[in-house]
Amino acid sequence: MFLVGLAFFLYGMNAMSSGLEKLAGGKMEKTLKKMTSNPLKAMGLGMGITAVIQSSSAMTVMLVGLVNSGIMALSQSIGVIMGSNIGTTVTAWILTLTGIESDPSNPMNFWITLCKPTTFSPILAIIGIFMIMVSKKPKRRDIGGIMVAFAVLMYGMDFMGDAVKVVQKANPEIFTSMFAMLSNPLLGVLVGAIVTAVIQSSSASVGILQTVAATGGMTYAMAIPIIFGQNIGTCVTSLISSIGANKNAKRVVVVHFAFNLIGTTIFMVLYFLLYGVLNDVLFSQSIDQIGIATVHTVFNICTTVLLLPLSGLLEKLAKAVVREGAKERPVGYLDERLLQTPSVAIVESKRQIVKMAELARDTLFGAIGMLKDYDEKKAEAIIAGEDAIDIYEDTIGSYLVKLSAAQLSEHDAAEISKLLLSIGDFERLGDHALNILHAAQEMKEKNLTFSDEAKRELQSVTAAMNEIIRITVDSFDRSDLKLAAKVEPLEQVIDGLIATMNARHIERLKAGKCTIELGFILADVLNNCQRASDHCSNIAVCLIQTKRDAFETHSYLNKVKTSGQSGFVETFNHYAATYVLPEE
Repeated sequence: MFLVGLAFFLYGMNAMSSGLEKLAGGKMEKTLKKMTSNPLKAMGLGMGITAVIQSSSAMTVMLVGLVNSGIMALSQSIGVIMGSNIGTTVTAWILTLTGIESDPSNPMNFWITLCKPTTFSPILAIIGIFMIMVSKKPKRRDIGGIMVAFAVLMYGMDFMGDAVKVVQKANPEIFTSMFAMLSNPLLGVLVGAIVTAVIQSSSASVGILQTVAATGGMTYAMAIPIIFGQNIGTCVTSLISSIGANKNAKRVVVVHFAFNLIGTTIFMVLYFLLYGVLNDVLFSQSIDQIGIATVHTVFNICTTVLLLPLSGLLEKLAKAVVREGAKERPVGYLDERLLQTPSVAIVESKRQIVKMAELARDTLFGAIGMLKDYDEKKAEAIIAGEDAIDIYEDTIGSYLVKLSAAQLSEHDAAEISKLLLSIGDFERLGDHALNILHAAQEMKEKNLTFSDEAKRELQSVTAAMNEIIRITVDSFDRSDLKLAAKVEPLEQVIDGLIATMNARHIERLKAGKCTIELGFILADVLNNCQRASDHCSNIAVCLIQTKRDAFETHSYLNKVKTSGQSGFVETFNHYAATYVLPEE
């Protein structure tokens, strides 16, 4: 019965944590963007996120991934670690609800009974199941899942409590011997650390301790060292997650372990010093669930208050312990630890795609410039850039596919769809840059040059190309829909310029002013420019349509072009006046 209760409890806690994390989604992303080096703000962030996702272990694993990916600095993570230790105490206070006792003679008996988990958990479960089965909105279904998970968690806690009472009644000597063994404080620290390390959750470990304390045979002297040990045991999860990480990520684990170890050491010394004075007043008294939650909270708050001013020393200690050199990250590196926190993984994925986009922009700019002034070193850089863009696409694409299999909020699912659609278009920009470079190389090898008229016309087209690539990358980076709306009108202008250039080229061929060989090269260059501008349009439309929860690209474009929207027409006229082919 105890094991069934433990299974329900752990499953409920895991499901509730995952559901809350999924529900937080975009909010967590925005909060992380506001992260500063201010230790107090970092501590508040760690406390808030941990209280929301109900897991300091998940928070620390997330930190290892963030630091490993370069999103956060080691100094920023220290305050978050301290705050997460305080945030995790919320769970212990929620679990104290299982210890509520009612008295029929008490006028408040009805309300007290209503606060007991056995009373309200079935109601929560029924409401939650109803929301899951009936609601069409993913957010409401997620809330329903959280409510069901909470009910399962509470019933698991209740099952464990009932099982302990049965054992205590049938074999009281078992608890007598167990409590006698736990009277050794150092053994209590060890037991707390081992149990927490095995189940990899300090919240669950505290819940089990609260269940045992409900028997009434555990004293403050027995429970306090166990609570201290639980804080050390929770470091195992982050230690495992740091395997294969870079030096800064490993330093996060060192800070986490040092923080809890130093706090435990300080308070164990105080424990021994005050034992004689407070034994009769406090230590020998029986502890209940509220007492455990109080000790857990006070310990973590006091440890944070003591060590927060020493954040710099903890950072120096971590750097002294972890000295090995950092390995160079491969192109498009994404830390799989972040897959456990989809909203954060999406932020990092977009950060890498922005790097890919900027590289595609620079590569295309460079290739277009080679038509005017060819340089062998620049050509090698363009080829290397296109290779890197291909690696970006493979790495990010595989990562996003893995990420799409996770439990996602509606917002996060839309973001992943947008990113997956965008990386293919950015990769194609690199391909077109390489094609334009090959055209420039052919002209260099054959000592060919365009006519003066063709050069002037090509200059107008390439200027428009530089503009459309720039605003495409900027709009993607900043998620700027107003800027993205300028891409399609400019793409239409470029199509018109290229159509006019092709017509003029045919006239020059007829007049004998241009050769057929140069005509093929020019047609190839113009074709690649047109295709590149099409991919810019795809990216911009994807940004706009994702925001509207739609992916009908062709219908959107047809509507924009045929409806005569004032914004589209004005932007088109502006670019048409800006980028004009010179008179023949």
